[in-house]
Amino acid sequence: MHAVIRFLLRWLGRPPRPDAAGDEGERLAADWLQRERGFQLVVRNWRNPADRREEIDLVCRDGEVLVFVEVKARAADALVPGYYAVTRRKKRILERAARTYLRSLRDRPRTFRFDIVEIGLPRDGTPAAPRILHFENVPLFPKHFRA
Repeated sequence: MHAVIRFLLRWLGRPPRPDAAGDEGERLAADWLQRERGFQLVVRNWRNPADRREEIDLVCRDGEVLVFVEVKARAADALVPGYYAVTRRKKRILERAARTYLRSLRDRPRTFRFDIVEIGLPRDGTPAAPRILHFENVPLFPKHFRA
């Protein structure tokens, strides 16, 4: 959807149409993390109630560790890999959202981290399975940050 149309829809209080590739990527990532890595899904598409622009794609548990996951779905042959699409600006937004999420918990976890899951979707009509790359413990929080 064109950026101007998205801006106008947000300005009018109407959310833009959901991104089908993004939704599919999040579903694939959640399924894969549960099946292949043994994660437990806590919540999908958590939004900060005070600032709806701050969203965490997936919040999971990896044993005792709370994991904030950003999912990047793109064409398998995209020029910019999903890992690099999580820019410094996006990381600042994710950190604010994660801080708010952690403050909202009654029992805060002792350990948490940030992961990125990149989903390489095949082009339409291609029978290939999606390529999934999991980047664990990506730097997001300051070194001595505590929940």
